[in-house]
Amino acid sequence: MLNQKLQQRLLQKLSPQQIQLMKLIELPAISLEQRIKQEIEENPALEEGNDTDESDEFQLEQNEQEKEVVKDDVFDNDSFDLNDYFEDDDTPSYKLNTNNTSRDDDHKEIPFASSISFQENLITQLGLRILDNHLYQIGLYIIGNIDDSGYLQRETTAMVDDLAFTLNIITTNEEVIQVLKIIQEFDPAGVGARNLQECLLIQLKRENTKSDSIKNAILIIEKYFNDFIKKHYNLIIKKINIQESVLKEAIDQILKLNPKPGNSLNEINKTEQYVIPDFSVICNDGIVELSLNSRNSPELKVSKVYSEMLDSFSKNKSESQKKEALMFVRQKIDSAKSFIDSIKQRQDTLLITMEAIINYQKKFFLTGDETTLKPMILKNIADQVGLDISTISRVANSKYVQTPYGTFLLKSFFSESTQNDQGEEISTREVKKFMQDFINNEDKKNPVTDDKLTKLLKQQGYNVARRTIAKYRKHLNIPVAKLRKEL
Repeated sequence: MLNQKLQQRLLQKLSPQQIQLMKLIELPAISLEQRIKQEIEENPALEEGNDTDESDEFQLEQNEQEKEVVKDDVFDNDSFDLNDYFEDDDTPSYKLNTNNTSRDDDHKEIPFASSISFQENLITQLGLRILDNHLYQIGLYIIGNIDDSGYLQRETTAMVDDLAFTLNIITTNEEVIQVLKIIQEFDPAGVGARNLQECLLIQLKRENTKSDSIKNAILIIEKYFNDFIKKHYNLIIKKINIQESVLKEAIDQILKLNPKPGNSLNEINKTEQYVIPDFSVICNDGIVELSLNSRNSPELKVSKVYSEMLDSFSKNKSESQKKEALMFVRQKIDSAKSFIDSIKQRQDTLLITMEAIINYQKKFFLTGDETTLKPMILKNIADQVGLDISTISRVANSKYVQTPYGTFLLKSFFSESTQNDQGEEISTREVKKFMQDFINNEDKKNPVTDDKLTKLLKQQGYNVARRTIAKYRKHLNIPVAKLRKEL
């Protein structure tokens, strides 16, 4: 049975302006600049600049009108004849051109970069080989299966079946290997290898094989590859019966090789990404001064033309077409004002959050010593500025600050806490910094194990378990002691 009844409920919803503000807060400086350009393109009522520009525009218009009057007076003069400028054909061309530039001038040409991909480079080299169409098609298929690192990850028997079923090319495993050997002669050296061992051998065999160090390197990779990757150097010395200095020379040759030959071309063609700091911090006589990047504080205003249109349409509301125009103009102006307010709120939120971080980590911003960083979580800053934790997270996400000691990600100032032997809370960054410095200065012939690191940290007053040491080591991208060993 259906019944109709009234029900009253309270719901909490974010307004469109709040949603817009949250999205703007999480944008870094470079993305904000693109977002503002997009908004200006979509909303004609929004313009760059401030209100003081209007007087300058008015003065510019007056100057243009005065110029037009002067032009009219000149052309009204009977003594002026335009044909006089076209009758003289004997004027040399060099007198019609001027070049007022010098070596010190700033030239702002737009560079156009063109490059070929890794696979296109291999196809070009394949075309230079004398091959019939059958082998050429096999070569194209092999190149198509080579990944960006330069390795062929597929079995040759599987490619034989694929060539038969997909391209109707009947071939054998021997033919595929024959073409693969040709591709392995291409540049960069090591391309087309099926594993790391083969990749290193291809590169070594291109070197001067008369050299004793190259011969030993080839022998190590061919017969003692597993011992080499596990750094069992003592076993290799016993098996080959060579001195440690000779082994070191061979290993030095191996370390010069490229384990990912395909990336060498990709690195050349890769576009560099530059970090644009959102904040700038300067220390003057013990006082930390904070400034916001100009890209975070752009000058925006509502178009004067649209404001005047709104006034004119508001005075005459009789016609239906003008009512529609009035609604359109009012909507665009309201949207522009809302966007400008959101940008200002974003600036205020970023500034008060960064000021709270500076006050919390003042010792670091004055000295630059990472060991002075205090344990800090999002809630600590949220309580200081009176904002939600999610807002602080959006501010800290992908934002950078430029300091006299380098450019840092805001997230790097947040860290968990641990206790020392005196019961005081210290930042985990301090423990990681001690680990990093100690490992950098260790004896590489006898690297420090995690157990020894645990004992050393306890001697320094850090009560950290061994598994915590292993976790911190992974965060710092430091391999285990066995893999850090050098001759």
